[in-house]
Amino acid sequence: KDIEKKLAFLELDSRQYPREKLVSFVVLWIGLFILTFLKGGKGVESVLGIYCDSPWYFVLIASQFIWTLGFAMVFGLKLVRMQEERNLVNYPYLPKDVRWDSKKLRFYAAFTFGAGIVAGLIGIGGGMVLGPLMLVMGINPIVSSATTATMIVLTSSSVAVLFIISGLVPLDYAIFFFCVCLSGAYVGKRFIDGYVRKSGMTSILIFILASIIGFSTIGCIIIVILQLSEKSWCFDGLQPFCVLHHTSESCGSS
Repeated sequence: KDIEKKLAFLELDSRQYPREKLVSFVVLWIGLFILTFLKGGKGVESVLGIYCDSPWYFVLIASQFIWTLGFAMVFGLKLVRMQEERNLVNYPYLPKDVRWDSKKLRFYAAFTFGAGIVAGLIGIGGGMVLGPLMLVMGINPIVSSATTATMIVLTSSSVAVLFIISGLVPLDYAIFFFCVCLSGAYVGKRFIDGYVRKSGMTSILIFILASIIGFSTIGCIIIVILQLSEKSWCFDGLQPFCVLHHTSESCGSS
């Protein structure tokens, strides 16, 4: 009986496209898109005419949080349960496989939540935070890069579709940068990933990730210094959460 369960787990893990996970991913994406479309924000008006001073605005924000948190809890608990069942049948783990338990799940969930806050505040990709974390956890760099790429698709595409529908995206810019990004992704997947698979030098991916994070950090510092210099080193401070009408007041105005 244990051998049958072990073979069943091996068959499940060998699938390249697990249908139930892909369906859950699509359902999660559709739910996020609908809630974002109803709520509006970032220059896009709500289809329901809801503004940031309405109680329904905060209801929709809470609904987004509950929707994503619900999926996280369901799949997190399922992950731990499946791990325990694999342990009972002496599942043949690979050296880079993570042995999930409740402690690791809570730690990773808390770190991911913090990465989402940082990404939302300063506009960086959450993968820049989660990538190094997964490498510290011992996850294979190839798996780490694939996981962060999937996460970026989920978070960015729902908002991108909203911008396109609302007519706020310059299509010439979007098409140009899409082609450039797609070309870079193809080169990385075809040549760099192919070389890593042949040579086994996963440290290349770690070096590329570290270089991107380092250059991005330096670039952010330079941009902040240049912008403050243009404003005579006057810091505007934090802006109000809800602004219904734009004002002409700026830093240093009286």
